[in-house]
Amino acid sequence: MAPAKATAKKTARKKSAKKKVSKKKAARKKSGKSLAPSKAKRGLEAGEVALSLDAPGIAALANEVREAGGHPISAYREPFSGRPILLASLPLKAVEPTPFQRDLSPTHVKKLATKIEESGSFLDPLIVVRGAQGGLWTPNGRHRLAAAKVLGLKQITALISPDEELSFKILALNTEKAHNLKDRSLEVIRMARALAEARPRAKEIDFANEFEAPELLTLGIVYERQGRFAGGAFNPFLKKVDRFQAKTLKKSLGEREGYASRIEEINGEVGRIITGLQERGFKSPYLRTYVVARINPVRFHRAKKGEVKPAMPIAAALTRMAASAKKFDVGSVKQGDLALVAAVSTSED
Repeated sequence: MAPAKATAKKTARKKSAKKKVSKKKAARKKSGKSLAPSKAKRGLEAGEVALSLDAPGIAALANEVREAGGHPISAYREPFSGRPILLASLPLKAVEPTPFQRDLSPTHVKKLATKIEESGSFLDPLIVVRGAQGGLWTPNGRHRLAAAKVLGLKQITALISPDEELSFKILALNTEKAHNLKDRSLEVIRMARALAEARPRAKEIDFANEFEAPELLTLGIVYERQGRFAGGAFNPFLKKVDRFQAKTLKKSLGEREGYASRIEEINGEVGRIITGLQERGFKSPYLRTYVVARINPVRFHRAKKGEVKPAMPIAAALTRMAASAKKFDVGSVKQGDLALVAAVSTSED
């Protein structure tokens, strides 16, 4: 390589590195500002928090707890919104996790039970709401509930809210075990199916906060069909083309079933390409990420600040992606291409 070209490349790399450092510094600075205490004070005063067990909105709930074999302990107004909350002791058999939560992790349950045993304390109450047919559901505490059963506890403490909508706030409330992409996607699609059944006229976009991101709905359907699906490779693509729809949940889910089927077909083509690359001697763990990025029709699209419109309609994007996968030239791939993908993937972890 000529000295001039080598110097130019070295300079370009330095500039690129400086830009990355500047972006990180800017992000840290912005994050620090967002943590500044609000000047406007909100919520209740200390004397307004206490609530009697016979107060409206709590008395009926306290009776339900007694009927379930539990015992009301006290009540209070939630300091932020002022909504009533009941603190109670409940028999384990009276509480069930919401049916659309992530699958139980036996490993996490065993670990949690061991730590509770070691500390000698079960300190975190479950969040509980009224469920279907008058039952009691926990949208926050499935693993703690299972750990309590492993430990043989008779009762468990719970914060019970009359607000049944909390059962659809799983992603915001469930913090005891970090959600990965598969967990989040499966919870969101299960919530969507339950809401479509309970509220047939409701629109998908009405639940944007509950669902968090539209691509989770599409990925959730694929994960239901293929538990080992590598959704992380397709997530960047879907983020650019998938949007919440102003259609009823039932209709939008029907369309998403079709999108999921097309993603499965594309994923099959990706598997074929990966096999071809492996036969050529490529052993990188980033093969799938590389291939999906190569066939992504919107990979170079950079959204403008505040832009809501998708980079391309999802149906058209899937059509182009499928076509790119079918004509992918395995022989065009070089080792250097994979090295670049590995570097980018590592920096984003």
